[in-house]
Amino acid sequence: MQPARTAGEQRPEASQETPAQSSAQATGQPSKRPGKRPRKRPSLRPTSSDIVLLTVLIALNVVVAVWNETHHEGHPRFGPWAGLGLQVVVVVVLVVRRVWPLVVLGVATVSAVLMSLSVWWVPGLLVTSVDGSGVWVPLAAPFAAYSAVVYSSRPRGAWVLTGVLTLVATRLWELSFAVAASGVLLTAVPALLGMYVAARRGLIVALTERAERAEREQFLLAERARAEERVRLAGEMHDVVTHRVSLMVLQAGALRVVSSDERVRAEAEGLRAAGCQALEELRDLVGVLRSPESAVGLVDSGVGSSGVGSGSGVGVGDWGLSVLVEECRAVGVEVELSESGDRSVSSPVVARTAYRIVQEALTNVRKHAPGSGVRVEVRYEADRVRLRVRNSAPTAVVDRELASSGSGSGLKGLRQRVELVGGTFESGPRPDGGFCVESVLPMEAPHG
Repeated sequence: MQPARTAGEQRPEASQETPAQSSAQATGQPSKRPGKRPRKRPSLRPTSSDIVLLTVLIALNVVVAVWNETHHEGHPRFGPWAGLGLQVVVVVVLVVRRVWPLVVLGVATVSAVLMSLSVWWVPGLLVTSVDGSGVWVPLAAPFAAYSAVVYSSRPRGAWVLTGVLTLVATRLWELSFAVAASGVLLTAVPALLGMYVAARRGLIVALTERAERAEREQFLLAERARAEERVRLAGEMHDVVTHRVSLMVLQAGALRVVSSDERVRAEAEGLRAAGCQALEELRDLVGVLRSPESAVGLVDSGVGSSGVGSGSGVGVGDWGLSVLVEECRAVGVEVELSESGDRSVSSPVVARTAYRIVQEALTNVRKHAPGSGVRVEVRYEADRVRLRVRNSAPTAVVDRELASSGSGSGLKGLRQRVELVGGTFESGPRPDGGFCVESVLPMEAPHG
């Protein structure tokens, strides 16, 4: 019996591309969407169970042939060895019963017909018990009937051959209860058992496919809900946070204009510049939340807080690492920057990711390791960029209020961002009490 076709195979929704898949394809990462498991095709190579079955059946046929040779007289010259040869042929053919089940059943049916005809034409050649007390079918006939119903894709042909085999085995033209019962037991009962097994397997396949379809639909619903939540968060950030920061920038600009104190004007200008930079970063973040694909394109185009335009290549230093280091030095953090190699060959998205790594590492140093020295190492190689930010053990008292600020997911977010461009990220404490952040980024971000 053929397994029922589930609705999941015909639902177009299950094959639609999700936002997560689109983002994964845009960045060259494999999709994690659950899919169907491929079904295994039957092999012609015999299994251990096939070898055991063939050995047992051949041994039984040899024992029967030797017993008939010893206890029956008057059989033809080649009997019962001719019958043994026919039985062995049917047994050997069982090896391919999973691939060509109808062929195996056809061979068993033809052999049963030949055995029945030999009783009238050459008594004792293929069947020794010619007195009508035996069943004139091969010993492998039950396995052939069972396999045809279980493995065949054409059940009608399997049942036609099984009917012919059952007719020959029961010999209804010579009605005998013992022969008829034995014939049905050796042919029809295995076929009915095979029908039950096929129906059970079809049910299991249908239930499995239904569960997989439900899992795919659940995945799609979760992705849709996640995308809607991202859009909602993007709207909230645009309407609330961006508005507030814009007011801060305007107020700082107004203070710079109206103030007569040069120091206040300088501080107001710094505050205004920091607010403008925050607005640029918020614009990037809103783009990420609304559409991962547009965010990738945004970063690839080189639009960012530093105002770097599009180009064939830009180095990490072009995104303002030196400015970032100077800002940390201005607040009392001892930072040493070391760069080696050609920094003009990395792509904008990789350079921006490297900038974020260094920025987050230096922020963590200011919050959790006051008084420690920091060394930032950037090494440009032929096909990758290696980053390392190490700091020594803190020498000052940690400001708990400052250390507890933030979401605490900065390093986790960095790991996700690095994996998005196909790099590696590691972070952890050092034996001397300090902390180390290391990352390896490709020169070019992967694209689908």
